[in-house]
Amino acid sequence: MAASQPKKDRPNVRFHGRVESNGRLCAEPGCDAPGEFRAPLAGPGNGSDGPGGYRWLCLDHVRAFNAGYNFFAGMTPDEIHAAQRPFAGWESETRAFTATGGADRPPRWGDFSDPLDAIGARFRDRMRPLAERKDGKPLSGKDREALRTLELDLDADRMALRRRYSELVRRYHPDRNGGDRTHEAALQRTIEAYQQLKSSPAFA
Repeated sequence: MAASQPKKDRPNVRFHGRVESNGRLCAEPGCDAPGEFRAPLAGPGNGSDGPGGYRWLCLDHVRAFNAGYNFFAGMTPDEIHAAQRPFAGWESETRAFTATGGADRPPRWGDFSDPLDAIGARFRDRMRPLAERKDGKPLSGKDREALRTLELDLDADRMALRRRYSELVRRYHPDRNGGDRTHEAALQRTIEAYQQLKSSPAFA
């Protein structure tokens, strides 16, 4: 038979919503028990838009409060009917969904002091994949990937493409490295990137 569990010093100390009082007493007049449970000062029918204030009660008095609590206390019949409708609350106006996703608009870049260009540099890095060529020629996703492979500038022309391709082929080709074939994967990527860009409208 398993050994019996040791008894707790304070049995039943955990209740939903209980908060240590740290000397706070129950708000019920004449009660000197710790006030460890919150209870609203008034019901939602008091005409306020949102939660009102609250007071701290002991366990016995919060139980008595909950037993007599009436959500609709103070409401007119029309208000009670409106609150009981299945779609009550859905008619309230919400924030318009815009390019900001419904959230508040972020501060303007000009509102920041950025002496080390930390914010601006990060922004430019994030926007670089979406940047366009100065000559307006279109770039596909594969074109952009090929440019990164060849480490070419976004506005590189056909002459720069050929020069960079020749440079990398000389660097990676086994015939230029005494038969060393360890750079074959890089050579293959270089060739594929060149073929992609050579037929791209941006380098026509």
